Amino acid sequence: MRASLRTKLAALTIGVLAVPAALVVTAAGPAAASAACGKSGPLNDGTEVTMTKGVSANMRSGSSTSCGVKGWADNQDTLMYYCYTSGSGGTWTWLWNIDDGTVGWVKDSLLPGNGSDYYCGF
Repeated sequence: MRASLRTKLAALTIGVLAVPAALVVTAAGPAAASAACGKSGPLNDGTEVTMTKGVSANMRSGSSTSCGVKGWADNQDTLMYYCYTSGSGGTWTWLWNIDDGTVGWVKDSLLPGNGSDYYCGF
C-alpha cells in the first residue's frame, strides 16, 4: 500500500508541476494584431510633432502598404499622434495631419520619434 501511495503522490506532483508549465507555454500572448483597411484607432496619445524636413510618408487607411492612401505626412507638417499597432513590416501610428486635416496610418520608421508610444489595443 505504501508503494501505491508513493506512486500516486509522485504522479500527482508531476501533474501539478506539468500543468503550470503547460499554461506558460500556451499563454504566450495574443497574436500580433493590425488595423484592417478602413479601421481607425482610438485618440489615446495627443503628442504633437513636426514631420522631418525633406521627408514625406503616405497616410493609409490601415496598417499595411496594401491599404489605400488617404493623404500624406509631408515635409514639416504638424502631426498629432494617437496610438500605434502592428502592421506590415513593423508598427504603425494612427495620426492626424493638422495642416491638411487628414487622418491615417503611417509606418513608425518614417515618423519622428518612431511614432506614438500608446498602444491602440488591437
